[in-house]
Amino acid sequence: MPIILDKILLLIIVFAVGGLLCAIAQLLVVRTKISPARILVVFLIAGIFLETIGVFRYIREFAHAGVTVPIIGFGASLAKGAIEGAKQHGFIGAFSGGLTATALGIGIAVVSSFIVTLAFKPKTK
Repeated sequence: MPIILDKILLLIIVFAVGGLLCAIAQLLVVRTKISPARILVVFLIAGIFLETIGVFRYIREFAHAGVTVPIIGFGASLAKGAIEGAKQHGFIGAFSGGLTATALGIGIAVVSSFIVTLAFKPKTK
């Protein structure tokens, strides 16, 4: 029974952290004049910064998917891949490592987007 409670607690933490990140982004959209694209860039750079200074690992251990699924997790993955690529291949690896680390997610997003466009007909406003 304690294993089930641990899983439920984990789900609550994941939902709370992911929801908090989304709430912060929504507050920035509603309360400031910052464009949504710039807010995405801020979250991406925050993930890169947190991974670079070594803090993102601890946040990921606590929040799991609550912090890895949003754009902040993508930024951290880019940074982690770039750091590993630079260690293995030098200067060029810093550029290719981020793309290698995130290629699966990007590929799934592209294929999923294509499938959705086949299933639905977009309408312009």
